[in-house]
Amino acid sequence: MAERDLKRPERAARNPTNDTIYHVFSTTSAERPNGSVRRSNGPKRLGSSRSDSVSMSTPRVVSLAPSATATIAALGGDDTLVGITHHCDPSPDAGSAHGADSQPPVAVGGWLTPSLDRVADLDPDVVLTSDGLQSDLADDCRERGFDVRHREPATLDEAIATFAARGEDVGRPEAGRRLADEARRRLDRVADAVADRPRPTVYCEEWSDPPMAAGNWVPDAVRAAGGRYPFVAPGERSREVAVDAVETEDPDHVVVHVCGHGDRIDPATVEDRDWTVDAPVHVIDDSLLNQPSPALIDGVERLAQLFHPDAYS
Repeated sequence: MAERDLKRPERAARNPTNDTIYHVFSTTSAERPNGSVRRSNGPKRLGSSRSDSVSMSTPRVVSLAPSATATIAALGGDDTLVGITHHCDPSPDAGSAHGADSQPPVAVGGWLTPSLDRVADLDPDVVLTSDGLQSDLADDCRERGFDVRHREPATLDEAIATFAARGEDVGRPEAGRRLADEARRRLDRVADAVADRPRPTVYCEEWSDPPMAAGNWVPDAVRAAGGRYPFVAPGERSREVAVDAVETEDPDHVVVHVCGHGDRIDPATVEDRDWTVDAPVHVIDDSLLNQPSPALIDGVERLAQLFHPDAYS
């Protein structure tokens, strides 16, 4: 995940009483542009020499969300990026669509603390945000006059719908639809492969201190991969889980994808926990499950390989 040095994901919030990190996501539909407005009064738009036709064909895009940056790259559109956060991971081609002024996209700050003055200096046609924690930031951007496209998927279906929506956001609607269609085809292949297999019980842990059972789209991902996930309902927020609650469900697999740590967690830290769970512990790169980007489909396929290695490889 791009936010590895944050030690929390794109959807982390803080408990107001003890500052414990909790992971949350709104259930707002991925298709809702959340009141986006054209930037007709923006400080940099005034006097701009760029024509509307150029803006529409090759928009100047600032992405303030790592998941949005990853999705734009999958669309083949990261050459439109002129600004990103420190936590985004652009390709070498990012920003190259802008002719003689081509340069790598400018990092405008953190995903929660970007400099809106630096965003304004980049004269964007579109600003991309994601997640409930960026709602206030999206409002601040609108007040600056930016055209903001804000998406808050909470389920696997909504994440896939966001792929198409992001294509619309950056003027590549056909690419967005193709990306969403291909994601669904890949999920269909997984579903066919695991359809007649017993469903193992799975516990997914996205934070370990305290233990947090992953929510949002992760329950969908587990079920799409042929597993049973009794800890959080699809679309509900990730939540702290008691050890005895995990023991009661007696999982067949434990999947660890701790936010901000990639796949660098030692499985022994979970295996040696003071509990009676006797299941293999799989540590996977957190980017496969912790953000609503196309990597989430890779995550479903990885889970299917873990749960049903004889059926899906």
